[in-house]
Amino acid sequence: MTITTAGMDAMEAKAKERLYRLVDQIPEGEVHTAERFLEYLAAAQDPVMRALLNAPEDDEPLSDEDREALEEGRRALAEGDVVSDEELRAELKI
Repeated sequence: MTITTAGMDAMEAKAKERLYRLVDQIPEGEVHTAERFLEYLAAAQDPVMRALLNAPEDDEPLSDEDREALEEGRRALAEGDVVSDEELRAELKI
């Protein structure tokens, strides 16, 4: 059995319709999870992003400087010394 391009397009359209219905059924607490998963699927089509997603984990030990920087960041977060994405964009004018 040969499936034509038009047949594939029709199958894809039906699949997308099913996805839309499923999205409407996602419980409120899982919407963000579903969004992230769909973003992952979309990003995986980009060869650069696919390479990053499949790259091995960095197993190089942390230096003392790395550990200090991490601790500084954790301390700032705990103290609320952070800015929102919007504030950062405004500050950087981007």
